[in-house]
Amino acid sequence: MTDPIQVTGPLIVEGKLADNERLKDESDYLRGTIADDLKDRVTGGFTADNFQLIRVHGMYQQDDRDIRAERQKQKLEPLHNVMLRARMPGGIITTEQWLGIDAFAQEHTSYGSIRLTTRQTFQFHGVLKPKIKLMHQTLNKYGLDSLATAGDVNRNVLCTSNPIESELHQEAYEWSKKISEHLLPKSRAYAEIWLDEERVETTEGEVIEPILGKTYLPRKFKTTVVIPPKNDIDVHANDLNFVAIAENGKLVGFNLLVGGGLAMTHGDKSTYPRRADDFGFLPLDKTLAVAEAVVTTQRDWGNRVNRKNAKTKYTLDRVGINTFKAEVEKRAGLTFEKSRPYEFTSRGDSFGWVEGIDNKHHLTLFIENGRILDYPGAPLKTGIAEIAKVHKGDFRMTANQNLIIAGVAEEDKETIEKLARDHGLLNDGVSPQRKNSMACVAFPTCPLAMAEAERYLPGLVTNVEAILTKYNISDESIILRVTGCPNGCGRAMLAEIGLVGKGPGKYNMHLGGNLAGTRIPKMYKENLGEQDILTEIDALVSQWVDQRQSNEAFGDFVIRTGIIAEVKVSKRDFHD
Repeated sequence: MTDPIQVTGPLIVEGKLADNERLKDESDYLRGTIADDLKDRVTGGFTADNFQLIRVHGMYQQDDRDIRAERQKQKLEPLHNVMLRARMPGGIITTEQWLGIDAFAQEHTSYGSIRLTTRQTFQFHGVLKPKIKLMHQTLNKYGLDSLATAGDVNRNVLCTSNPIESELHQEAYEWSKKISEHLLPKSRAYAEIWLDEERVETTEGEVIEPILGKTYLPRKFKTTVVIPPKNDIDVHANDLNFVAIAENGKLVGFNLLVGGGLAMTHGDKSTYPRRADDFGFLPLDKTLAVAEAVVTTQRDWGNRVNRKNAKTKYTLDRVGINTFKAEVEKRAGLTFEKSRPYEFTSRGDSFGWVEGIDNKHHLTLFIENGRILDYPGAPLKTGIAEIAKVHKGDFRMTANQNLIIAGVAEEDKETIEKLARDHGLLNDGVSPQRKNSMACVAFPTCPLAMAEAERYLPGLVTNVEAILTKYNISDESIILRVTGCPNGCGRAMLAEIGLVGKGPGKYNMHLGGNLAGTRIPKMYKENLGEQDILTEIDALVSQWVDQRQSNEAFGDFVIRTGIIAEVKVSKRDFHD
């Protein structure tokens, strides 16, 4: 799916560097003065550059926006806390690790919940400053960390959750771990600050960050390993994607997709969501070299002047895909072969029980919004902990905010299922529409949120379910996603209906994504209120039911009938 537009522009963007470049350059390789800030009890937050630097350590400073105005009236600073995102390549977590994070969430976070995310990991929300160091040390106790899950680095590496083809998945999962480790920052700042490791002075001339460089990457960078035909990690939302190619059930190499990304800025037409381009096939022994070559090319050529245009997708569009690809080949010491055939046929999770080729069973649980908490009549958090106490396999977090209980022996199925049902984790009444809907966190914790998302989604889905029932298609669904801002965390820009927050109770509606996740939707209506959204969805579903071709999906229908134009080349078509 190579972009037919081949613009050749300057390899380096000249101009005054963005202030983040100064910040990284002066950070002493990510240390800053974070350690000093931790000792300051006058404020619950981090000051100056440390507010940004803690992101590379896996944390975002937030506050409870629901009570912000009231605290201002009381002349109090916002109730600062941090959200931590763990580093979990491939999303696999042991039961011992789960029980460890469950206990920490219960005892030391303001919300008591564990949040499964679209980055195939978990987040803690509402950790106050006095508990931050304990949080990192607790993770370390269980063999976990949060290094490089945010900031201008390569973030948590995703991998298809496929529990069925277990041998192939194991190979792909191992590569996701290798890629993650290879691209991590080499600075020891994380261990020194959070784990009390003693600093060892470097020798003169030593290169501290051979891959990322002293000022790290121009912008965040996301990587995946995907096993067709499942596109359950949405490759086109990511900078770098390794598509697994198998022969006789064994992994032989990868097709490489580069330059995907979904974030944009309202009102700025120089920003847009973009799908990734196919560079070709590479053998397994070149995997790490190619990963490094893509990252270092983006490191050297990415826009460090304007952060809104700093992602890999804009570098490709500026310098030209062929130019970027040739540089990667040069740095990695290979020539890409022609891509091997593959097809994405779906991207959701397979709920309920499935049996793997190793005769183990796997149970995928639907977790609405990924929020694991004890609710009235549905003590989800307690239920998963009880399962973890008896389960002999592991858990797998999916990139769709759900949880797989993996590796269950035949004789243990009944026990696991009973625990899941008794705690509201397994509900046969969840509709296809609810299973294919997703939202980011947004209010009250995300500082970037313009509108509700996680708290808005359940009611919105109930209303959409009613519309589908009205037209006698309640057994079908539309891929529906909501984000509180245009940064793309809920991957609305790969949905059949994507709602992007514009302001309180207001959203831009985008239409035209497809089931495989290979098409960017286009804006249909701007600044819609919640009732307007339902009115539009009702009218569109009515047309779909009346005019659809055999088994035609909603996203394909709105493109075929001209309700919305297809986005073939984002730079040209998305804002047209």
